[in-house]
Amino acid sequence: MLVVRALPSGPKHSRATLLYFLDTLSGTRMNLPRPLDRISARMLDAVMCGMMFAVQRRHRLNAGSRDALTRYIDSSASLSRDEYYRLAAAEIAILDDSGPAALTWTSPINSGYTENDRAYALHFPAATKGAPTVLFLHALMSATDRSYRRWAARFNAVGWGACFLHLPYHYSRIPRGFQNGELAITADLVRTAEGLRQGVIELRQLMAWLRAGGVSEFGLWACSYGGWIGALLASVERDFRFVTLIEPIVDLEHAIWQSPASAALRRELRRAGIEPALPARHFPLTSPRHGQALCGSDRVLLAAGEYDTIATAANLADLQALWPGSTLLREPQGHFGHRLMPAAWNWLLAKGWLTT
Repeated sequence: MLVVRALPSGPKHSRATLLYFLDTLSGTRMNLPRPLDRISARMLDAVMCGMMFAVQRRHRLNAGSRDALTRYIDSSASLSRDEYYRLAAAEIAILDDSGPAALTWTSPINSGYTENDRAYALHFPAATKGAPTVLFLHALMSATDRSYRRWAARFNAVGWGACFLHLPYHYSRIPRGFQNGELAITADLVRTAEGLRQGVIELRQLMAWLRAGGVSEFGLWACSYGGWIGALLASVERDFRFVTLIEPIVDLEHAIWQSPASAALRRELRRAGIEPALPARHFPLTSPRHGQALCGSDRVLLAAGEYDTIATAANLADLQALWPGSTLLREPQGHFGHRLMPAAWNWLLAKGWLTT
């Protein structure tokens, strides 16, 4: 589920008005007949892709970009996935524990942006020390953490702890002069890959900190861009009772060269002479299709929007075939929508995996 933050223009309430309008069209505030469901979903995806085009076109490659990408891929070609996402030591500090505990630490990856190089997470502890903890990974350009706070309360109510990580270039980590999540996915594929790597390693550090506090079992609740990072995390960490991937980016060939959300990105790649075969050399480290969930595929839920044009249901069906035993859940929505989260919650309840 991609939730886009409107570019700054117009009155202060324009962003809230836009999100309410999108929310309404997505069918969450009205019961639309099935054909209108599909039409509204496609309209919403088109609006979001237009926003992505406006954001991505701001980021131009230069004459040395192709060589820089080649050097980066060559430097990591011999690494295993576990080596690429190797756990680094971290000193996690608690800034404030008056509500959810605010955690912060120095990122293991130096991106060159001071704001982004400080990891940040909110910890909603369970009433019982050592209880299982779910990790929330938000979507690209996620507009607000309000829904995740509500979901954290639901997990707390059934005895689980919860953690919400600010993924690279989002929320507290937005570099000055840029929009929320703007730098996470652009034609600069080196920065995109390093952002994924940063997110995975930081989550491993957070899990290590939670383990030191007595937590031995985790859940994963990850959406869109967060689902991409979550799938990679699940390939290097095994202590998950469940892995819930909601409209994750899983087919990088499609995401770069076919997705309507990447029109500006691929135009820039072609202008710089970057052909599909070059980034494909790095897919063994960054593509969910090249790994397996170490907890076992039978613990994986892949949640797809039937009308999603960005992380298509066909993409997720292909991943299900590569991860035998995983479950594919489909709901009538596009990439923007709110039906999949409640459906995923009901699936977890039916499996009995929320019992502590």
